[in-house]
Amino acid sequence: MKALEVPARAERDRLCANALRMLAVDAVERARSGHPGMPMGMAEIAVALWTRHLKHNPANPAWPDRDRFVLSNGHGSMLLYALLHLSGYDLPMGEIERFRQLGSKTPGHPERDVTPGVETTTGPLGQGLANAVGMALAERLLAERFNRPGLAIVDHRTYAFVGDGCLMEGISHETASLAGTLRLGKLAVLYDANGISIDGKVSGWFTDDTPARFRAYGWNVIEGVVGHDVNAVDRALAQARSGDRPALIVCHTTIGLGSPAKAGSADAHGAPLGAAEVQATRRSLGWTHAPFAIPDAVTQAFDARDRGAQHEAEWRALFTRYGERHADDAAEFERVISGELSATLRPAMDQHLAQIRATSERLATRQASQRTLAVVAGALPELVGGSADLTHSNLTSWPASQAVRAGAGGNYISYGVREFGMAAVMNGLALHGGLLPFGGTFLVFSDYARNAVRMSALMGLRVVHVYTHDSIALGEDGPTHQPVEQVASLRLIPNLEVWRPCDAYETAIAWREAVGRRTGPSALVLSRQALPAMARDDAICAGVALGGYRLRAETAPLALVLAATGSEVALAMDAADVLERAGVGVRVVSMPCVERFMAQPAPYREALLPRAVPTLGVEAGHPMGLAGVLGCGAEVHGIARFGESAPGPELMKHFGFTVDAVVAHASRLLPPHFQQ
Repeated sequence: MKALEVPARAERDRLCANALRMLAVDAVERARSGHPGMPMGMAEIAVALWTRHLKHNPANPAWPDRDRFVLSNGHGSMLLYALLHLSGYDLPMGEIERFRQLGSKTPGHPERDVTPGVETTTGPLGQGLANAVGMALAERLLAERFNRPGLAIVDHRTYAFVGDGCLMEGISHETASLAGTLRLGKLAVLYDANGISIDGKVSGWFTDDTPARFRAYGWNVIEGVVGHDVNAVDRALAQARSGDRPALIVCHTTIGLGSPAKAGSADAHGAPLGAAEVQATRRSLGWTHAPFAIPDAVTQAFDARDRGAQHEAEWRALFTRYGERHADDAAEFERVISGELSATLRPAMDQHLAQIRATSERLATRQASQRTLAVVAGALPELVGGSADLTHSNLTSWPASQAVRAGAGGNYISYGVREFGMAAVMNGLALHGGLLPFGGTFLVFSDYARNAVRMSALMGLRVVHVYTHDSIALGEDGPTHQPVEQVASLRLIPNLEVWRPCDAYETAIAWREAVGRRTGPSALVLSRQALPAMARDDAICAGVALGGYRLRAETAPLALVLAATGSEVALAMDAADVLERAGVGVRVVSMPCVERFMAQPAPYREALLPRAVPTLGVEAGHPMGLAGVLGCGAEVHGIARFGESAPGPELMKHFGFTVDAVVAHASRLLPPHFQQ
């Protein structure tokens, strides 16, 4: 009987792999766009993982204890779509046929919240790998917090497919190194080592000893796997489950396998095979089925609905037992997985804000941030922070924070000098669910992390980016470290809220709004230098969360608006004093968050910044950061060149961030009778 079963299973695996190939080929051909080569080359690898190892439930893609799967080489998206369709997710064949078309659930690269079962949006190579590291780390941290003896309610694995391109990107070094150091043993990465990228054979530009590289990171490296042998991949996956180190499975494959003329070449990578070659591929594979027609044997082999339901039912029974013994922990687990904030946060923050209002202490907003952070972390145990080797400069730790180390939990991650990796791992932490991540670095180094920040905004993730040393006022480190264009540049990213608070009160509101925001990330841009506390009544305090508000009302008929952010708010207030003494009615608007302000109703915005009144923006950054918000008639007192190396106060004076300079600029905007 066994002798008969083996060939039958082998034939089924062959059919399954060829079904994946042909769905990719046919969809790309119909769309006249796409990447057929990777799905054709990784088909057997996918069969091994998705039919023999992956724990998931197509009926409930958000089941908390499912395994996570990430397609880091996201250009091969048709492989994932085929797997989701065949496994039983809500992705009908009609969507496969509409690959890459407007409004379809099968976009060119996988997108979270577009396609059921897609865990993360991938496209920029290497970031999927980084997201997978974050997901594996999230599993570790939640397991350490919630699991009890005999009741492991957090016990799943993270799998990622990567290609040569992912491993060429520098982010692969940053995040693989961190994963090895933290010994994330439930992470398995399957490397499609086909030696081909869009430009051809990678041997001309990528000769790394990849296995040696990952062994040096501390990974369990499984080499010599024939990627077109389902059983070989199956054995490697079983081997990867042993030990406490992340695993790299090196699968040697042929890109475009099955295409007689294009297999093994760049021609199969990023373009349709062409009608003639599609037919030749059908003949080569012995595939006699019409486009988008799948044999019943393939559907039955992939269908994960019954076993997925069984997996989830077993987990829910376990969770019921857990709740019976640990009711408070069970309720807390459900809360953090849902993303709901603790009911204790609001009263804790209200008390903190009242304390801030009761003092007039001068404080750098990075210091104010650290104080607020201690309050937020006390109310939100799911908060997980970190810094890219600048903890004592960013002030991103708090008294009760605990370092995350190899094989252990905690809530503070020392990311090392890995800004890009940090931001992408934070995305993975947020994608996993159950954690609220933040991370810090200098504002100028947000450029290193920018693409991952963009991806957090694109995916609408609740992630908090903390950026300190926000202007030329940081001083002696010079122009390499002095941000000029960064705030303006960050404001260009859709769905990113950029907060640049002027004092401790605005900083606390910025933190409150950032952790409460469920539709996208926030960036907190904080000062190194101490800033004065602004006096506010209740009405003024209520305006902070609107992103822009009247901090100081005019005492004479309104003739000028000074709109400032961050450290320049105090400068605008001092300039207003001078102008008011000269009889000019000046309104000072603090604008801690341009994006939040622009989301307010037009009447509010127009009343605050009347079009008929001259407006001067004041910000120690590129003028474009405020120009588009204040209107075409406004001017901005900013800086559009790189800085210098000197003490901060000298630089602010040198570049015109003084009361006299702001008053002189404002005076040029006033009607002639004010200039006499």
